[in-house]
Amino acid sequence: MNTLLQRRRTLASSLSEARIDALLTTSRPNWYYLTGFTGEYGALVLSRRDATFITDGRFMVQGRDECSGIQFIQQQSSLFEGVGRFLKDSKFRRVGFDPTQVTVAQLQALRRAAGTRVRWVAASGKVESLRMRKDAAELAQMRRAAILADEVVQFGIGLLKPGIREIEVGTEIEFQMRKRGASGPAFETIVAFGDRAALPHARPTAKRLRKNELVVLDLGVILGHYCSDITRTVYVGRAPKRVRTWYGAVLEAQKAAIAAVKSGAVCGDVDGAARQVLAAYRLEHLFVHSTGHGLGLEVHEDPRVARGQKKRLEPGNVITIEPGVYAAGIGGIRIEDDVAVQADGPEVLTRTPRDLIEI
Repeated sequence: MNTLLQRRRTLASSLSEARIDALLTTSRPNWYYLTGFTGEYGALVLSRRDATFITDGRFMVQGRDECSGIQFIQQQSSLFEGVGRFLKDSKFRRVGFDPTQVTVAQLQALRRAAGTRVRWVAASGKVESLRMRKDAAELAQMRRAAILADEVVQFGIGLLKPGIREIEVGTEIEFQMRKRGASGPAFETIVAFGDRAALPHARPTAKRLRKNELVVLDLGVILGHYCSDITRTVYVGRAPKRVRTWYGAVLEAQKAAIAAVKSGAVCGDVDGAARQVLAAYRLEHLFVHSTGHGLGLEVHEDPRVARGQKKRLEPGNVITIEPGVYAAGIGGIRIEDDVAVQADGPEVLTRTPRDLIEI
């Protein structure tokens, strides 16, 4: 049995348990995961026996070429009216949908077109729960995406010299991704010089790099549909004692969190391992985000590695571990790597050296 069919059958089993006749999926990563369809428009209706994809004329040929075992139907009006009409003519009575992905207006259109015999049932995270556990082929692809991220971040570090602009570095990094085989960046590359490094999600500007500044480079690639995500922090010049101390604390926090990654570990405890180290340095108040997030077909997916999260890690999960500290007027330090959960412990996929780089 091929992988896509197995995934659909596994999902269909969960529908039976939830007493749902069919599930509507409007998420591109979800329908790719279940069918292999790479188009960007449409909706998948998966039942316990069949899978139907509703789209417009632009994607009918592509869909039939890319997918097997999937019925493709061309909508005659709007997408959600087309889905509703298909469901009205079907035998499905309880149809699941994800309220985090379907807007109120879209649900109203579905209800009008499907009629009163169809009952809409909130069913969040059905596909995402399957996507959390990567199989061997997915892990192999994510290793390749991590290696490419390593190559690109090292290239980006090589660009750093006084006078260069953030936007120049960011643009060149994203060009190198595509030149080396990526379909694009997993997110807009973060390049932050000096005090702007205190902004965890700083986007590149025209700011020029100066001596004695911190630099944060955070980037990810999409390779074969799967994402990677890596961050390295560099100091231009000879780092002062405070920067060295803070960098050492962040690196120690990251090592502690990675060591806590194992099958059965609670995500909140992994986050806590990083916070405990930073608290010992009296830096926890400068750590303003979670320790990590799931990674896969999307750059942010489940499981979340954050305070209070009760989810337990399982073999096949891939997460980021990225503690950081940020101080206005000084800058920021973040170190991020991609980590796969294996039965015997963590596998760090990104391998760029993590020691403080001074240039």
